[in-house]
Amino acid sequence: MGSVRWAFPCAAWRPRREEWLLAARLVQPEEKDRIGQFVFARDAKAALAGRLLIRKLIAEKLHIPWNEICLQRTSKGKPFLANNMSSTCSNYNFNVSHQGDYAVLAAEPELQVGIDIMKTSLPGSSSIPNFFRIMKRQFTEAEWGVIKSMNNEWMQLDMFYRHWALKESFLKAIGVGIGFNLQRIEFNVSPLQLEIGKVYQETKLLLDGDEEEWTFEETRLDDNHHVAVALGKQEEYRQNHSHNFPLNLIASTCNSQEGPIISIRYIPWSLINHGLCY
Repeated sequence: MGSVRWAFPCAAWRPRREEWLLAARLVQPEEKDRIGQFVFARDAKAALAGRLLIRKLIAEKLHIPWNEICLQRTSKGKPFLANNMSSTCSNYNFNVSHQGDYAVLAAEPELQVGIDIMKTSLPGSSSIPNFFRIMKRQFTEAEWGVIKSMNNEWMQLDMFYRHWALKESFLKAIGVGIGFNLQRIEFNVSPLQLEIGKVYQETKLLLDGDEEEWTFEETRLDDNHHVAVALGKQEEYRQNHSHNFPLNLIASTCNSQEGPIISIRYIPWSLINHGLCY
């Protein structure tokens, strides 16, 4: 089945009425309700695009017809496939994220995976220094030191969102939600500057002060969008999706030298739409 990294430019997607209606019919009622709760149409469109990426993945890689796919969520909100699967597919793990101009997906046949995308943008009506004061408790002193070492406020904000994407990718991989103390997680980012389109695996994670052997893929899709993918072994991953066990059991080793570096593939609407059926 292999590893998958997809990015869909949902901001540029202008679905015709019949395309939107077809896509909406493929989404389960509870997911349609979640999408309907978004205040802005662009956010609803991005959320729908994320659900379609998941369904395309499952149809293409696991050969389950679109209209037979059954998705559920863990108690912490992480989507998973509820269809009965053969033992060879039972560990297939996927995750999606949407923010800014893209919806992104990562999938792995054997590893825990979490993905997050963040767009660097000005913090509404607040100044950047005031925004940083509000968010002070979300990062460690060492992380703030790196963020504020950047040459100007915009570069500092960009580094802030890079760190945020890394933290979110890890939390999504292990399946924990709001309320987790983000000060427990510290990232030593490397290199400080990322080239657009290149995949990096040099950043390291410290959990409660100890380095964890997780792999983090980092990519800049463009000048403003950071993508982080967290990868860890599934040895301690419970198949009942309860995620109520100690974090140190989840944070098992993942050899960062294993496997090739996976680049993100851009998926146009025509490829999502191909084979779409209900």
